[in-house]
Amino acid sequence: MVQRWGVTIPLSDQPLRDQVPLFSLAEELGYTDLWSSEVNGTDGFTPLVLAAQAAKRARLGTAIVSTYTRGPLILAMHAASLNEVAPGRVVLGLGSASLPIVEWWNGVKFDRPLSHVRDTTEVVRRALAGENVTASLPTVEVRRAKYTRAVEPPVPIYLAALRPKMLALAGQVADGVIINLLSAGDVPKVVKVVRDAAEQAGRDPSAIEVVCRIFVCASEDRAAAGDVARRFLAGYLTVPTYTKFQQWLGRGEILRPTLDAWAEGDRKKALAVLPNEVVDELVLNGTPDYCRGKVIEYCKAGVDLPLLQLFKTADQPADNTYALRALAPVTAPALATTRQGG
Repeated sequence: MVQRWGVTIPLSDQPLRDQVPLFSLAEELGYTDLWSSEVNGTDGFTPLVLAAQAAKRARLGTAIVSTYTRGPLILAMHAASLNEVAPGRVVLGLGSASLPIVEWWNGVKFDRPLSHVRDTTEVVRRALAGENVTASLPTVEVRRAKYTRAVEPPVPIYLAALRPKMLALAGQVADGVIINLLSAGDVPKVVKVVRDAAEQAGRDPSAIEVVCRIFVCASEDRAAAGDVARRFLAGYLTVPTYTKFQQWLGRGEILRPTLDAWAEGDRKKALAVLPNEVVDELVLNGTPDYCRGKVIEYCKAGVDLPLLQLFKTADQPADNTYALRALAPVTAPALATTRQGG
């Protein structure tokens, strides 16, 4: 039985103040987890503060905030403060993010991401444990960095990871791993890297929670849902981080025409030649029952928490309540609490 079922917030483009009732509704519908994302819209923490007040039981996580765009003590402060609002319900999801987010939009050099995530995670964890941290690491140097209040209960740290080295790092040092933009069939390959690394580090592989962000556009109009999925993917897959990930998964050749057209500046062609099979694998699109069944396939493949990112078609309500209701876990009353929070 699927024990957790999450959704990404905010749920629409409406102002955050108007979405608070939706966070309550999500919990009423059986969603056990409300996790934020951070790209170039709302930040990763403010929606969770509002959600903590609106949803009294749901676990709250960031998926993810970048290790580059905030210092390690600031990250610890954010997580600890949120934990005071929702004790025991907070997960700090960290990751490198991507070159456009870090370097183009925030003016920070996107350099040595594996080391930077490792070093930042170490300092953040020590700060959350109450240490007065002085550390000279390959990419992070701090002196006497200390959060001034006790952090109880502890805040778990999950790492976003795509390719083998970052996946292995998650297995070695994190409480969980956050994966993204892959099919259910890809999950075992990815999870194996995490589990193997955990075992080699002397850790219990089964204790590392696997969170998967799953992109979903549910609609009775399959063509409309597919168009939404295609437009989203055409831009996403051409970001170098994700291009390399898809190549590692074995989609390098099938995506080459799309990548070539994008590099040449022909966005229309890139959209048109994106293979239907890739669209269907990486963004679930179709009827709610079809999409829910596909989410279950991810869980059977090794995902502990399916974390839905809901897209909408033009004819659906602006607040995205159609998708929120249509994709709610049908076994909501039977959902059990596992691992952290609940």
